Amino acid sequence: MNRAGFFNGLGAFVIWGFLPIYWKLIADVPALETLAHRIVWSLLFLFVVLLATRNWDWVRPTLRDRRKLTYTLIASVLLSFNWGLFIWAINIGEILSASLGYYINPLLSVIIGVLFFKEKLRPGQWAAIAIAASGVIWLTVSFGQLPWIGLALALSFGLYGALKKMAVLGSVEGLTIETAAVFLPALIYLIYLATQGTGSFGTAGGATTLTLVGTGVATAIPLLLFAGAAQRIPLSMVGMMQYIAPTIQLFLGVFVYNEPFPTERLVGFVFIWVALIVFTAEGLWHNRQPMTAVATDL
Repeated sequence: MNRAGFFNGLGAFVIWGFLPIYWKLIADVPALETLAHRIVWSLLFLFVVLLATRNWDWVRPTLRDRRKLTYTLIASVLLSFNWGLFIWAINIGEILSASLGYYINPLLSVIIGVLFFKEKLRPGQWAAIAIAASGVIWLTVSFGQLPWIGLALALSFGLYGALKKMAVLGSVEGLTIETAAVFLPALIYLIYLATQGTGSFGTAGGATTLTLVGTGVATAIPLLLFAGAAQRIPLSMVGMMQYIAPTIQLFLGVFVYNEPFPTERLVGFVFIWVALIVFTAEGLWHNRQPMTAVATDL
């Protein structure tokens, strides 16, 4: 195992897991304003990274590829929606709902693969999806409403992943184009808030201003770590590690921010956890089959 890749992946998912603490620091800033800052400062930080690495060869071919550019632009809208909804959920005390979304995401991504890429599911994968669906139904019946925050986060990120697959761009390159696509509206909105005297930047205290500037770093650093992990360790290991982030978020919501976690909600989460165990175990077993066959033949 590549140790650097492992620790890159671990660092990425741990940072993503603890990111709600960062958004809580600026919970008084409206989610839409925080989102605009995240877009603007992320793009500026990514430009610094690209300047440092002199990685510009991909720009011209991407801008000339209308199909790839279209996919990337649609992805930017989905990513902005996902970021904004996540920030809003954290601000209103719905960390558990956000963590549910990222638990569900791998299973929903499989369904998207069936619908958009004609992928075929194995019986074990269907079983995992059925168990997860039972959990969602349980939560809906128990609380009298669909867990829409978690589902919207999972769906938007799953569709975003599908578009990223079709666009075939590296993590840094793709995020640069995606943030550039919504940079101007975000900047105009921030300028508007400043002219109206309702913006938080520079008026809500030095700590808030610095935290808003830091949203770019908080966004890009885990992404760069994730890219380093994906290049060095098997994707199966990356897939296993992705559950670290929502698990940390779950513990934050329950034990740090005291969000209600009644038995009804716990049962729903147990359904999702069982589904993920079945899904992961089935995937590991399936991936070992060719190796077993070769060993038997020898």
